[in-house]
Amino acid sequence: MAPAHGGLVDAELAARHQAFLAAATSDNTRRSYRSAIRHFQVWGGALPADESAVIRYLMAYADSLNARTLALRLTALSQWHAYQGFADPASTPTVRKTLAGIARLHGKPKKKAKALPLEDLERIVAQLQALGSIKALRDSALLQLGFFGGFRRSELAGLQLADIGWEPQGMVITLPRSKTDQLGEGIVKAIPFGDGICCPATALRAWLAAAHIRTGPLLRPVNQWGHVSAQGLHAGSINTILEGCAKLAGLDYVPDLSSHSLRRGMATSAHRAGADFQAIKRQGGWRHDGTVHGYIEEAGRFEENAAGSLLKAKKKPAA
Repeated sequence: MAPAHGGLVDAELAARHQAFLAAATSDNTRRSYRSAIRHFQVWGGALPADESAVIRYLMAYADSLNARTLALRLTALSQWHAYQGFADPASTPTVRKTLAGIARLHGKPKKKAKALPLEDLERIVAQLQALGSIKALRDSALLQLGFFGGFRRSELAGLQLADIGWEPQGMVITLPRSKTDQLGEGIVKAIPFGDGICCPATALRAWLAAAHIRTGPLLRPVNQWGHVSAQGLHAGSINTILEGCAKLAGLDYVPDLSSHSLRRGMATSAHRAGADFQAIKRQGGWRHDGTVHGYIEEAGRFEENAAGSLLKAKKKPAA
């Protein structure tokens, strides 16, 4: 005979199981999936769905959403049905073939953020140093950390003061978790002191002192009166901060910039400076060699160019 409290135990086990299932997926991915499911329901899709409804949904957005976005929506629908114990209507051969056809007819190359070269980061930092406001101190620390640490925007926004360690040669930053370390084994990045206009360690110390940060989030919002929030910076605001600083420095490619420009810029600038491939990969926390090779090829687009050996290098026209 089962114990009287067996139902409660079963409920607790089920709740723990759901918690483990949720932990297997990153917070960002879960948010993306929830958004995708809401989009499907707002369109008029019922859950559980069938194959014909999924195909109608794809056709409804074939002209307005790119194939990559639609593929993410299908993955979210597949996950929902799998977790709820229903047959998956989003992975059938007909659905996948429909998506492939949309990609062939309407597919566009993924727009890539332009790499921010070191010399342009130095222009931005010089402009921020001239301003000298507490917001400028925050922006300088943020951009230099993002560039020299090769951080993703979610990693930057999630940094805590406790993640920073100081050594005679510079600072050591420990990420408790990142996109390529979902199991939380920890990723450690070292950033040396610099003797040029850029020095992330010095910039960070200046920001921490001015903002009186003793614990908690490392990078925080600053309002128009210079008040520093106790909350951490939202990852989505990093794009806006970079764009504003780049515009202030007079860069002419602001629309092509995003927070990813910092990581790309570190990789391409480090390659031009002679950094080792594995050192670049390690600093950026990239899992796949192909990603880093792509950045390196971009960096050497003109220097390692077959046509360059046939043409005399033309001087860049004066600004």
